[in-house]
Amino acid sequence: MSEHFDRPASAHVPVLRLGDVLLVTLQGDLYDSAAQQLQEDIGATIATSGVTGVVIDISGMEIVDSFLGRVLAEIAAQSSLLAARTVVAGMRPAVAITLVELGLTLPGLRTALNTEAAMDLLARTGSGFGDGPFAAGHP
Repeated sequence: MSEHFDRPASAHVPVLRLGDVLLVTLQGDLYDSAAQQLQEDIGATIATSGVTGVVIDISGMEIVDSFLGRVLAEIAAQSSLLAARTVVAGMRPAVAITLVELGLTLPGLRTALNTEAAMDLLARTGSGFGDGPFAAGHP
């Protein structure tokens, strides 16, 4: 069962609920205000719906700048605090190189080659809390 969560027209980022997972597909340019709104929307949706996983598909993104990289890391940290894991799917090699060059390690963020692999990863590892930065026993 999928459910679409409405958001302001200015954000233009669809968020679908597929069972216990939110699926977010980023395409084209994502302006800073839309990225911040997306972060707020994902946090609110996790809190109200109880989903245990978030998949962010960035295969449609040609460029990920330092701001968006930080937003992705913050979404992962926020999701972890709300007992959900985040997986970024579809990262292009050029985007990975850029993130490394910018020194963004994206702690707490798992990656997968595509959306299907991301969903499988969440299913295999259990999409809830476990080994994120705020897991029990983590420094």
